Amino acid sequence: MNDSAYDRIVKAKARRSGDLAILAHHYQSDEVYRHADFSGDSLELSRRIEGLSASGIVFCGVYFMAETAAILATPDQKVFIPDPKAGCVLSDMAPAPLVDAVVQRLRGGGRKIIPLTYVNSQAEVKAVCGRMGGSVCTSANARVMIEWALTQGEGVLFLPDKNLAQNTCDQLGIKAGRRKVLDVFSQGKTIDPAELADKDVLIWPGQCVIHSRIRPSAIEAFRAAHPGALVVVHPECAPSVVAAADSCGSTSHIIRYCETAPAGATVGVGTEINMVARLAKKYAGAKTIVPLMAHGCSNMAKITEEKLARQLDNLDRETPVAVSPDVAEPARLALARMLDACRKAG
Repeated sequence: MNDSAYDRIVKAKARRSGDLAILAHHYQSDEVYRHADFSGDSLELSRRIEGLSASGIVFCGVYFMAETAAILATPDQKVFIPDPKAGCVLSDMAPAPLVDAVVQRLRGGGRKIIPLTYVNSQAEVKAVCGRMGGSVCTSANARVMIEWALTQGEGVLFLPDKNLAQNTCDQLGIKAGRRKVLDVFSQGKTIDPAELADKDVLIWPGQCVIHSRIRPSAIEAFRAAHPGALVVVHPECAPSVVAAADSCGSTSHIIRYCETAPAGATVGVGTEINMVARLAKKYAGAKTIVPLMAHGCSNMAKITEEKLARQLDNLDRETPVAVSPDVAEPARLALARMLDACRKAG
């Protein structure tokens, strides 16, 4: 009788005896998530890479996350992803040649604009930021990194998520008149740097297809059904949604918020359904965790338990995630700036 995918994964981990590390993002299904040696949000998983001794790292998430792991890994380590086709629509909204053209256009006015890319971006985009004195951020440290970027130049280009940018600007007290969502759809040719001279933060017009589906009406309906309930949402949601919530933050923030909510509380959560369902099961009987939407990320769902088992069965013959040196070096610099800035910020 053939072993189940679960049993094959358990045996592969035992066979490799500490020389294998499985990392999983919070948005993975329970069937995959239960096999993780380390789980977390993008920032937590990025920080994990430096301390790993395993020669084989399997990343259960989307492709840009595996690329980031490959950039941060040592030359002796190989990074794998069970399905290389697990992409990210948001990251695809900011292709590297266009990012480079827009930054050059913005700098053509004489201002030193610092590009700051959300980690949900291609390695080539991170490389553009690295070469141009910029860096990377996650939803957990966007505030720290925008503050950092503002000290490095005369303005910031934040990409690709416009909602994360707007919500972080609100947190920092950067007024609406000091920021601008750009029109990038004509290769940046319609951008006039002179018209942007008074803007501190210039914003790329991308958005997450999952979080952007949440509307203020969903929160209104939830509060009507659950008087006195709490609401926490992800900062990739629209500013109007964040304004209607009690709290906003990264996936790790959302997990902590549910953990520290009072016993008996009802909490509405606005993020990807796998994580919300996991929290609901964890606190069942003590607190009530309710999703504000039932949508899952179709790309995260491409990583399945069977695909993970199949990869581990043949890991020595699998093709690792590869990032060319001319991309990896400046991208690593951008990531290093982020990790250094976060360490200094505590």
